[in-house]
Amino acid sequence: MKELFINKKEVISLLSKIPINLERVNKENLDKEILRAGIIAELDAINLYEQMAAMIENADIKRLLLDIAKEEKTHVGEFQALLLINDKEQEKELEEGKKEVKELSS
Repeated sequence: MKELFINKKEVISLLSKIPINLERVNKENLDKEILRAGIIAELDAINLYEQMAAMIENADIKRLLLDIAKEEKTHVGEFQALLLINDKEQEKELEEGKKEVKELSS
């Protein structure tokens, strides 16, 4: 059985910090930056829950952690959908990225 010893300080150190000071962002870009910070937070949560699920043997707790991780993936989609509405350059570059991946996998 894998032992799970993790304290609050270790959990906090696993999580990303918002890479910019939102108080210094101009008002025009604030919504986009907050949406990106939300995406970062949700991705962190997904990683944390999936890593804990991989470590634990209790099937009920594992199922719960994976279910919560799945909900966080929905939240990523919500933040991303709003970001694409509010940042047309991001929308364009996302499509460019999809094209590049398609070309690489052909």
